[in-house]
Amino acid sequence: MAQRLWDISPPVHAGSPVFPGDTPYRQRWAATIAPGCPVNVSALELSPHVGAHADAPLHYDPAGAAIGALELEPYLGACRVIHAIGCGPLVEPRHLAHALTGLPPRVLVRTYAHAPLDRFDTALSAYAVETIEQLAARGVCLVGIDTASIDPAASKVLPSHQAIRRLGLRVLENLWLDDVPEGDYELIALPLRLTTADASPVRAVLRR
Repeated sequence: MAQRLWDISPPVHAGSPVFPGDTPYRQRWAATIAPGCPVNVSALELSPHVGAHADAPLHYDPAGAAIGALELEPYLGACRVIHAIGCGPLVEPRHLAHALTGLPPRVLVRTYAHAPLDRFDTALSAYAVETIEQLAARGVCLVGIDTASIDPAASKVLPSHQAIRRLGLRVLENLWLDDVPEGDYELIALPLRLTTADASPVRAVLRR
């Protein structure tokens, strides 16, 4: 039987929303096909937090590892998509309680019925610290979400980022889970081997 593949990466282009103050996607052509030039070659400028991305510890810890230094295992393997659509400002333990039996080591939470792909959502849903702690206690090594951050957009202390730092978890943000039913999948979302970067874009997919 053919395997179903879900692409959970939002499209990346000049209009892709970014965190206020962050670097948007820009592209220019360094070369174009013409007499004497056989190829098109572009140059890109963007924050590594544009689109679906993996945060590195360096993003929230001045002594943390860059994304290229991380082991890849957390970003590849069994995961569960749990729906907490319309949960409000925080994904609390009660929003996930219905789907925690036999939990695999990766959890992605869907909070949007339809993710806003054309604007930054200042009222995004984020993880409650207690949720991070309970998932870690159940053996989860990676958490993901379909919003731009696991912390509220206005937060200056990033308590959930600090919780994953303390607990040694990895994180994926800005996933696109609109069409993904709740259930178990194989996650493939490998970051680039960027040796000094605080994050990396990923082409995140789910396979069942």
